Amino acid sequence: MTFFLLLGALIALLWFGMPMFAALFLLPLAVLFFVEGGVPAVGEMVIGKLDGYLLVAIPLFMLMAHIMVRGKVVIDLYNAAFALLRGVRGGVGIATVAACTIFAAISGSSVATALTIGKIAIPQMLRYGMSRTGAFGVVAGGGTLGILIPPSAPMVLYAYVTETSVAALFLAGLIPGLLMALMFATYCFITEGKARVPEDEPVPEAVHVALARAGWSLSLPIFVLGGIYLGVFTATEAAGTGTLYALLIAALIYRTLTWRDLVHGVQEATRTSAMLLLIIAGAAIYGYMLTKLRVPQELTQLVADFGLSRIGFLIAMMLLLFLLGLVLESFSIILLTMPAILPLLDVLEIDKVWYGILLTLSLEMALITPPVALNLVVIKAITGAPLGEINRSILPYMLMLAFGTAMLIAFPDIALWLPRVAGYGG
Repeated sequence: MTFFLLLGALIALLWFGMPMFAALFLLPLAVLFFVEGGVPAVGEMVIGKLDGYLLVAIPLFMLMAHIMVRGKVVIDLYNAAFALLRGVRGGVGIATVAACTIFAAISGSSVATALTIGKIAIPQMLRYGMSRTGAFGVVAGGGTLGILIPPSAPMVLYAYVTETSVAALFLAGLIPGLLMALMFATYCFITEGKARVPEDEPVPEAVHVALARAGWSLSLPIFVLGGIYLGVFTATEAAGTGTLYALLIAALIYRTLTWRDLVHGVQEATRTSAMLLLIIAGAAIYGYMLTKLRVPQELTQLVADFGLSRIGFLIAMMLLLFLLGLVLESFSIILLTMPAILPLLDVLEIDKVWYGILLTLSLEMALITPPVALNLVVIKAITGAPLGEINRSILPYMLMLAFGTAMLIAFPDIALWLPRVAGYGG
């Protein structure tokens, strides 16, 4: 009960408007002062937590995404998918799913994926006969692929907190991510059969020309992920070289990136990274407080008292993560839950890579679930549509994500087979 009381107190502070990093500092310090009669060496604790080479990868991946977005290379990605699928039943929706899938491998952000693809794709889908709810839903659902298909900033943070291989997590996210993309595309094929380009409409650009124009953009995720999997460089080195490669594509090949764009991208990546590092610093104290209060041991005993099996525990955690995702963002959820949950994973013999992908899927569902559904807020900003209409559009995608999560719980090899073949698993 202690864990849930502390979590409730933290959410209450956030509800009253306190910034996350401030709540993470003040709550544990107040509890420690009351329980222990004093506070620990906060400086040493924070510096020790932030002194991690892997953390450098997060701002670099963010900067890489900003460069590709501001370089407007995503337009070529969508045009290539549209040229390839325009004549297929529901092709404009399927093209949006394809563009989201590819851009997810560049941005590592669900919100960025929904925002960037949505600006281009929603007008096209509505123009060619797709229903409004269908168009809104496919962008919201497709946007969630941003944190599941690697590279993914939340996966990097999870790897850092749990001391898990980033390469194994990235590999584990590939098949579930592609499986979800296939579900979304199939749904568009079945429900949006009228949404296709008329056969007599002139082709604006040949398929081979569109694919050639998008070739450099398509090569970026291959370069980054291929380098990691082949052992050419670590995840942090991949983030650095990927950023330089993105800069080369946007500034020298496409010539669409200006100095103003680059400066703005650096500012945005710096601001986001600084916020994350403050949250990590606060989470270090929060985790210390949980350890002092013996919360991990209490949760372990609670699981034993209820007689929860491994599957039962996972289902309970997915529900908890989903509920937390309604009010908190993904980085905070990882940092808040893992200090208490990590010992339980060892006790129940739950593979950390498997759990990481399940956690990511639960966070994806929260991204499109009101009230704090960032992907839906993005769509409202793009279209100006009533939020109620947008909310109705995401129900099928929530159900598909829930089904995908259930499939992954029942069949762990969906996520673990590829890392095991690559030599990362037992």
